[in-house]
Amino acid sequence: MKLLVLVSSLDLTQPFSATPAWWQLLKGLYECGVEVIAAPYQGPAIESLWWRAAANPARWQGDAFKAVRARARAWRPQAAPDTAAPAADSVSDKAARRLAQAAIAPLWRRHLARIIRQEADIAALLMLTVPLNHLVGIPRYISETFDIPVFYFDGDVPASLPNMRGFASGFRIYQGADLSEYTAFISNSAGGESLLRQLGARNAHTVWYGADPDVFAPLPVSAQDIDLFFYGHGREYRSEWLDNMIQFPSLQLPSARFAVRGAGLGDLGAARELPYLSFSKLREYICRSKINLCITRGAHASVQASSSSRPFELASLGACIVANPYAGIEAWFEPEKEIILVSSAEEALDRYRHLLKHDGARQALGRAARQRVLKQHTFRQRARELILILQQYV
Repeated sequence: MKLLVLVSSLDLTQPFSATPAWWQLLKGLYECGVEVIAAPYQGPAIESLWWRAAANPARWQGDAFKAVRARARAWRPQAAPDTAAPAADSVSDKAARRLAQAAIAPLWRRHLARIIRQEADIAALLMLTVPLNHLVGIPRYISETFDIPVFYFDGDVPASLPNMRGFASGFRIYQGADLSEYTAFISNSAGGESLLRQLGARNAHTVWYGADPDVFAPLPVSAQDIDLFFYGHGREYRSEWLDNMIQFPSLQLPSARFAVRGAGLGDLGAARELPYLSFSKLREYICRSKINLCITRGAHASVQASSSSRPFELASLGACIVANPYAGIEAWFEPEKEIILVSSAEEALDRYRHLLKHDGARQALGRAARQRVLKQHTFRQRARELILILQQYV
């Protein structure tokens, strides 16, 4: 099978949180025998050992669009949402869509058509979390002109959906889009399937996040000199649990070394902020930590089995994980054996005290979590699941 993949970005230095996951998924597809041609919607075309890179035909236009948008948002910053109330489709949002549809979409339509004609044997076009309301009409054109299916993979469900507020830093990608253009939608959320169908998707499937156990493998560290560690960006949809799991306990346990890595996290009590040095350094921080905190945003945690990368990454690294309540997490990890769930600040404090005193219990949780990833949650397994979905329509 040969796939043409239009991916949001291939540049790990840019603030697109799903990019590391898409690298792992594309690598998994290659390892399953799929030939991948990957074109980035934003930024440079980056070649790898696992895919052939195709150019971004609208790179300067996309960079200019991004710069103008950043200036506009800096001039009139938006409050970070912490509720799941619907967001209004503003005049500026509509203007941005019209600009993208007029200036960027025609370039992509011609470019994708050119690649398909040159390659001749492409089985499907897969779009990975690109702004689908910028590309209205392209899926139908590709399907009708070349008789190949077009799939959309949204890795941000449910936060990306119109009934949520989205992220303050992100696009609203569904307003003005036509979901019926696509052969099928794939998302990270089992609970999101029905929501996508309600928005007009003809077919909806779920492929959860995972981890590449070769990338996220336990690192040898000289000592675990961090007691509790959290990494992530922003307080959106998780202010309560940042306070319950970091701010309050860090003030109650002055002898414990709390550390965080991320931006826009607000007041986190006595937790110290660690510098971002590289993607690899994050893995080192995790392995240096006795307890790793998984604080999932409420938008994901409240909709059944809406996966995010963090639990799988931590588990693959053999971390002892303590998490906030997360609907459907039992589909991935067994509470008390592979992950600890807490329901209040007081319970978090009690569990931290116990785990910090019992090295064996922490290590057993970490070993069991990694074994679960190896058994069920690698990105090679996710790639196989995706292939089976695509084969239903190819």
